[in-house]
Amino acid sequence: MTKSFTPNDLLRYIYQEMSEGENELFVQALRGNDTLMQDYLEMLSTIGQLDQLILEPSEKVVKAILRRAKSTGLEKV
Repeated sequence: MTKSFTPNDLLRYIYQEMSEGENELFVQALRGNDTLMQDYLEMLSTIGQLDQLILEPSEKVVKAILRRAKSTGLEKV
């Protein structure tokens, strides 16, 4: 019987959270299933793009935090 893999399984494989047995089955499935391979490659690409994001709060948010800290005396910490 062939095991079907889910997006969660893809993530577990990418982040090396599978047992050796699961890992072997997954690699075999990747080799034999073009759709699964495409999903895997797309997920790798998406993770790579997310890893490159630099998130910063807006100036408005920073000013609001600083105002709040100043009003409570926390800016000295």
